Amino acid sequence: MGCLVSTPKDTVGNRRRPANIGEVSVYVPGLRIPKPVDFSQSLGDHLSKSLVERLSALRTRIVVMAGQEGPTITRTRRKTATQHGGSTLADLQQALEDYLPVLLGLMKDGNQLQHKVQFVWVNQEDDAEETAMSNAWYEVLSILHLMAMLSFSQANLLLLPRTSADGYQPKVTEESRRASIDIFIKAAGYLDCAVRHVHPQLPTELKRNLPVDLAEGVLRALCLQALGQGVDIQLGMAIDSTKATLAVKRRLACEMVKYWQQAQDNIMNLPLLNGWGEKHRLFVKWKYVEAKAAAYYYHGLILDEGNTEKFHGMAVAALQASDEYFKESKKACDAFHAAPPLSRNPPLWGTMKYLSEKIPKDTSSKVRINRDLYSHEKIMETAPTLPDFALALKPDEYQLPPVDPSWNMDHMNKGQTGSNQLRNDRR
Repeated sequence: MGCLVSTPKDTVGNRRRPANIGEVSVYVPGLRIPKPVDFSQSLGDHLSKSLVERLSALRTRIVVMAGQEGPTITRTRRKTATQHGGSTLADLQQALEDYLPVLLGLMKDGNQLQHKVQFVWVNQEDDAEETAMSNAWYEVLSILHLMAMLSFSQANLLLLPRTSADGYQPKVTEESRRASIDIFIKAAGYLDCAVRHVHPQLPTELKRNLPVDLAEGVLRALCLQALGQGVDIQLGMAIDSTKATLAVKRRLACEMVKYWQQAQDNIMNLPLLNGWGEKHRLFVKWKYVEAKAAAYYYHGLILDEGNTEKFHGMAVAALQASDEYFKESKKACDAFHAAPPLSRNPPLWGTMKYLSEKIPKDTSSKVRINRDLYSHEKIMETAPTLPDFALALKPDEYQLPPVDPSWNMDHMNKGQTGSNQLRNDRR
């Protein structure tokens, strides 16, 4: 159930895309923007005036705020103070959280009201300008996606290096890094909930017609991106710690490879063809190659601790692979930033700042030493297989909130006739 309307590309001017999104540490594939809905027309005969007005007010707040922030929220600016003393990101996130429990009343106990309202959202990654569906679960899916993208935006702001008070090179504070991990886990929780609990509620036909922004593969890839970037931060903190062993660093780097490989697998066959979508694909490719450079580096260092020619030969092969992946990652980085909308790399920090110095230096040194010691035949020409570790970082166990108590009151009009319902269905 639920009708579908997709507006072809470029027929209306709702999708405003910036030409340049500035510095990017965390990729946010644009924000889908909701369009106004007239709840009174579709629900006026079924719900009390007060509940209809509440739904309208809560959603209108989101429409206005998202419309204002959508075109600029991916820009690399600090949180803007509002008249209420909060921030635009936090206020919009709160507006979504306030709306969700009231919206979920439309689906309470299999309520058929879930099919009465046509919800319209402007897409970003899909070729269609906007998608309208008469199904409230589509609205819930869109809300969770937007909540996750706002979290990504917040993490990006935290992870852009800032000039420190002492005037030294720009850096990201440990407090910001720890906070970003919590945000990534929370964002992954929204997306995991969307995949496991909301997607199954949609009829097969509507699933096929969802915009690619909300395709299951894209949602899974975004979830894995959040976890992969969270592990990247953990690895950077391990590098800075005198207590973290090589084994710990290798494990984190290998886990990061698995997250990004799975992310790439999920979007490989999806039609991510336009600006935001193609840039999304390039970001995942870049981070996957970058993760492999880190994993092979630490794997090589551990193999080099072995006491046999075989181990040293494997170490050389692993380090050479690391160096090749590092070079490839720089090309992938350039391709990502050159794709529209244009972006740029922030000053290097954390994991890649360290590895950009260590990989070329250590590879050159270890290769020279081992090739002086052993014959060419003892040096492997292909990289050894990376160890397989279970993924430790998991999404937050986010659950949809309970239906707002206002639905428990007697808001449903009594004596509704079948003819009246039919009349509304024909509207």
